Amino acid sequence: MSRQLSSLLAIAAVCVTLAPAPAIAEATPAPAQGAKSTAAKKTAKAKKPVNCSQVKCLALTFDDGPGKYAGKLLDTLKKYDAKATFFLEGQYVKARPQFVKRMVAEGHELGNHSYSHPDFTKSDGAKIRDEIKKTQDAVKKAAGVEPKLLRPPYGLTDLQVSDIATEFGMPIILWTAGSKDWSSKNVKAIQKQTLAVAEQNGIILMHDWVKQTVDGMPALIKTLKNKGYHLVTVSEVIKDQKLEPGDAFPLPEGWEQ
Repeated sequence: MSRQLSSLLAIAAVCVTLAPAPAIAEATPAPAQGAKSTAAKKTAKAKKPVNCSQVKCLALTFDDGPGKYAGKLLDTLKKYDAKATFFLEGQYVKARPQFVKRMVAEGHELGNHSYSHPDFTKSDGAKIRDEIKKTQDAVKKAAGVEPKLLRPPYGLTDLQVSDIATEFGMPIILWTAGSKDWSSKNVKAIQKQTLAVAEQNGIILMHDWVKQTVDGMPALIKTLKNKGYHLVTVSEVIKDQKLEPGDAFPLPEGWEQ
């Protein structure tokens, strides 16, 4: 599969560790009459993976974290049974490992967003590899898993970034649209923008360090669900794309693969 660039310069992006839904628990002995065992309750709540070719899926993605509001965001996602993908910076993984561990435990997906957020298209190969590796190590130390997806800082990529992503066995995940939360920092504006750009199998860029994003998430999730969206991880959205390491999705302008 070719990933030739019509230009070797960085291209701005086009604007949820895959953790499939838990399998149905094995049958357990019938609980005492009038009561349900813990195992039975878990079985009742277990769900099959969403088939995004048959239903409206949307992946909410959160960059630059875990931010200081990540705990509140996770509370909201849990309350409304929504999954997300977190593209984490290693420096914040190191500072807030408890949030990373909780993300994995609650079924969210983790991605690598570098260690200190440099522009990869202005970095040499050694720097890029170090940024990716340090974040992989930090996430593994915090939660026992390694991210399978890479999102370069600023959504900027080029042939060198693609080749290094291939070395790490990761596709490059950009986004179909942004919430513009980092710019507006206004609850209503973030909600309006997100609803305006939501589409089936879309990937939305957001940030968990933006307080207004986290504050507006309960109402936003309810509205998206009322519109028929299933909020899932990125890997569920891209499942049928059959991406190989180093491939970019969505495909940036000028890329051929």
